[in-house]
Amino acid sequence: MAKVKPFKGVRPPKHLVEEVASRPYDVLNSEEARQEAHGNEKSLYHIIKPEIDFEPGTDEHDPKVYDRAVENFQNFQKQGWLVEDDKEKYYIYAQTMDGRTQYGFVVAAWVNDYMEGRIKKHELTRRDKEEDRMKHVRINNANIEPVFFAFPDNEALENIIRTVTAGEPEYDFVAPDGFGHTLWVIEDDAMIARISEEFDKIPNLYIADGHHRSAAAALVGAEKAANNPNHRGDEEYNYFMAVAFPASHLKIIDYNRVVRDLNGLTEEEFLNRLAENFIVEEKGEEIYSPSGLHNFSLYLGGKWYSLTAKEGTFNDNDPIGVLDVTVSSDLILRDILGITDLRSDKRIDFVGGIRGLGELKQRVDSGEMKMALALYPVTMDQLINIADTGNIMPPKTTWFEPKLRSGLVIHKLD
Repeated sequence: MAKVKPFKGVRPPKHLVEEVASRPYDVLNSEEARQEAHGNEKSLYHIIKPEIDFEPGTDEHDPKVYDRAVENFQNFQKQGWLVEDDKEKYYIYAQTMDGRTQYGFVVAAWVNDYMEGRIKKHELTRRDKEEDRMKHVRINNANIEPVFFAFPDNEALENIIRTVTAGEPEYDFVAPDGFGHTLWVIEDDAMIARISEEFDKIPNLYIADGHHRSAAAALVGAEKAANNPNHRGDEEYNYFMAVAFPASHLKIIDYNRVVRDLNGLTEEEFLNRLAENFIVEEKGEEIYSPSGLHNFSLYLGGKWYSLTAKEGTFNDNDPIGVLDVTVSSDLILRDILGITDLRSDKRIDFVGGIRGLGELKQRVDSGEMKMALALYPVTMDQLINIADTGNIMPPKTTWFEPKLRSGLVIHKLD
């Protein structure tokens, strides 16, 4: 069963939250972080992307950059820009996008649940990216940024969300990207105990977003346990910070593909090859969105096309074979365009659905790309099914939006 606990959050005073809070470290580059933090000494980017404090071009993996993260984290606490709560608490964090709000619990998740597979993943991680985040957790002795979990719906926890969010929030603001962020602090001991009990009934938690952060946080916890001769099992380092959302609150958005060339084919030859496995219908110049599972949207030569996979080209009884990312990767990218490694092939790029299909059109019309392919988004049920069956999703399958804002709550490991 999933084990979570409350913790003493380290967080900004109410009046400073908008200055401190930032986007996650991995959704922007060093230069973008430098611009967003410009003139704001309180921005969390000074801790999560501390290379911005050095000359442009400084390697973000330079030891002095990690050292600066620690220095800045300590300084933020000294200045009172980050303050530790007086007791262990849970928090409810709401995000609002396009009039839709999702509510999650900010918890400390148990390292052993990750190591023993009760916190389930659906993506492969890269060791170099894990190592970078491990250094960051290790040197700060804290989870500065949360990971993003989903859990099967639970009526008792839904009731707690309704009760708590009827009260006054601690933070409530709209970030520069237009998304709303609201946080409530749960002080009541009986309610805190009830939350722990309800999570205890949930068999598994699922990583929605943040596989590298989850791996890094859990591996540092395990490392600290191994290095402590007096390890008891109840130390704070046995836990890492996550925001856990009921699965029905979450919506995965599409993750689309743009390709530089047609592998030597003319547009007509390419469309003829597609017709072997798809029903191809020309849709004209108006943007066409996929209508459902196994229907794709193609943009080529200034026109949109509907591609519907023919019977027998997909396997709805296989957790991976049912995915449109599998169908398109096998039948279009591999078999026709010769793209076999989505992670490393320079002929392909990926566009999160948050940018809209207009972005696909623009990338092709500009001449940078030759064709674009839009996919119907994966569902939470599909994601959970893949994780439960021990499968791994193909690369670049899921895009969650909005991203968690960093800096609302931090979890120290001591």
